[in-house]
Amino acid sequence: MARYIGPKHKLCRRLGECVWGSPKCPSVKRPYAPGQHGQNMRRKMSVYGSQLQDKQKIRTHYGLMERQMRKVFKEAQRMGGVTGTNLLMLLESRLDCVVNRLGFAPTISSARQLVGHGHILVDGNRVNIPSFRVRPGMVISIREKSKKVPMIAEGVEHPPVAIPEFLERASKSFEGRMSSLPNAETIPFKADTAGVIGFYSR
Repeated sequence: MARYIGPKHKLCRRLGECVWGSPKCPSVKRPYAPGQHGQNMRRKMSVYGSQLQDKQKIRTHYGLMERQMRKVFKEAQRMGGVTGTNLLMLLESRLDCVVNRLGFAPTISSARQLVGHGHILVDGNRVNIPSFRVRPGMVISIREKSKKVPMIAEGVEHPPVAIPEFLERASKSFEGRMSSLPNAETIPFKADTAGVIGFYSR
């Protein structure tokens, strides 16, 4: 599957804010588009442009290509209920995102790499598909041979400040579990999904 491998903070400057919440992101000091004329681009944004930007912020945060994003959105629509909440719930339930939220990897992209290289077990079975959907009760753990990988060891020794409420992980443990489905209150990434719905409903 294709993926973006260019400078990620260049995308933040294009969107006008850091979608990963990094205080060192260049967009904090330079909240305008990159390039020679980026600082002079002060055009009023259209409704379409605003909806596109909302969609791009979510897609960029979770590291999805457009085809993947559209597929997840259609699935969120079929589920019934609030489409925006369903969309974020499905994205937060991806294995690469769960590995990152548990603290085994510092970013979603690095978590995707761990999954793709076979370092992650789900209920004791190796899963190397980043888009695998984790469901409540499933246990996410690190393969025995992979516990000495520097990135994983660092994440276990120094976990993130706060693990989302829908996940559980004991201190300095190499395994965690999803205790419940993510919802609007417990999802750490706050995004405006109304623009995404408007964009794909055109």
